[in-house]
Amino acid sequence: MHLQGSICALVTPFDLDGRLDLEALAALVDWHVDAGTSALVIAGSTGEAALLDDDEYTRLIAAASAHAAQRIPVIAGIGSPSTGKSRQLARSARAQGAAAVLAVTPYYVRPTQRGLLDHYRSIAESAELPVILYNVPGRTGCDLLPDTVAQLAAHPGIVGIKEAVADPARMAALLQLASDDFTVLSGDDPTALHAMRAGASGTISVAANVTPRRFARLCELARDGAHAEALALDLGLQALYAALGVESNPIPVKWLLERMGRLHGSLRPPLHRLSEAHHEIVGACLADIHAHEATIPGLSIG
Repeated sequence: MHLQGSICALVTPFDLDGRLDLEALAALVDWHVDAGTSALVIAGSTGEAALLDDDEYTRLIAAASAHAAQRIPVIAGIGSPSTGKSRQLARSARAQGAAAVLAVTPYYVRPTQRGLLDHYRSIAESAELPVILYNVPGRTGCDLLPDTVAQLAAHPGIVGIKEAVADPARMAALLQLASDDFTVLSGDDPTALHAMRAGASGTISVAANVTPRRFARLCELARDGAHAEALALDLGLQALYAALGVESNPIPVKWLLERMGRLHGSLRPPLHRLSEAHHEIVGACLADIHAHEATIPGLSIG
């Protein structure tokens, strides 16, 4: 599969009783298809994957894949401290219709680089789906180093990496590995444009949850080398990037989506609703979102 552009790390909607809200999920999928989002990550860290039970995970991937109906690729988040459980999740994702898996590094157990090599090779050899590596040491306590990525990139089942370390030197090292068979994606919204200008093919974004059309346009401009226009658009998103970081993801983004009428803002414990102290700064983004989302010119949906 060809990974590029704005890939949204989609939130998981819950109803007021904390159950999966598959109707809201379907509406979100439709919104992103219409907005030009390139693909959707379902049950990633933004999707509260660690707080889903196995049955919910299966139903979520199945519902998203069925409703997407090949209009937009569904990438299933997988990850566990256990290699065996990660393999199981990958097989489940395939059975439910996912097009690929995004495999976060094993959290909590802090494996060595040799352990990470074995972990990812084992997933790739059993998944029967393209595997995208996901490095986010701020959440997992585990850093997948570029030298290790270089070895994994040679595996035919491993097709790319989402790198969330916001370091130009790290991105530059990974971009040396980019090829027709291995894609490098940013996993950090505030530095995504810099990464794309340096050669990254796109970004897996949290901000795209609330402004998918504008984020798709940003990625399109970056891809086409329209640097001045892309920079202007990115500067207009800085307040949103900051607002989405005032508390742990996905707390602010779900609060915004609720205010926009897209879903109930329910979160799974131990996550809690956005603190009142942040309502003003996060809410200030709403007027800007509404003003821009329907007025982005030149969006290429295809």
